[in-house]
Amino acid sequence: MKRTILPARHLAVPAFLMWLGLAFAALGSSTAWAQAKVITPDYEPPRVVYDFYLDDPGKINAALYWVRSLMNPLQASPYNMNPMLDMDIVVIIHGTEIVTVAKKNEAKYEDAVARMRYYASLGVDFHVCGLAAEDYDYNREDFQDFITLVPSAFTDLVHYQQQGYAVIKPEVFLRTQSIESMR
Repeated sequence: MKRTILPARHLAVPAFLMWLGLAFAALGSSTAWAQAKVITPDYEPPRVVYDFYLDDPGKINAALYWVRSLMNPLQASPYNMNPMLDMDIVVIIHGTEIVTVAKKNEAKYEDAVARMRYYASLGVDFHVCGLAAEDYDYNREDFQDFITLVPSAFTDLVHYQQQGYAVIKPEVFLRTQSIESMR
């Protein structure tokens, strides 16, 4: 079988078309032309239990942003959900953050207590693990008035899971760089 070698001029057109196609593909994916799409899914009213088990009480403020990040978008248009009527949210506290809801520490954790009290006024339930309370030598009288003391965080978590609640466990990291430096 005889092989035919084509002259270079016959290869130039397909090679040019290939390079032209690659150039258009690159332009099509450039940030000048492409952008993210925005969607508004048909969200159902949430049934959520947050599992707070933090290694530092100071992280409670960051963990509370997880609650805000669920509630705020659903209260805004196009969802317009009413937290008191449409959202069923429970926060279970059983780590070191338990000290933030002790009355005697209110001044130290004033911002966090104010935020929790605000969320409680919107219908968020705050539960404290009775076993953790014992570990910290706290009684029910030691806690803020928006706290419900439950026998155990784990039995409470299982209870809500069996009722179909989504479980969210905030992971709070200490940021070592500013957002501006990471952009």
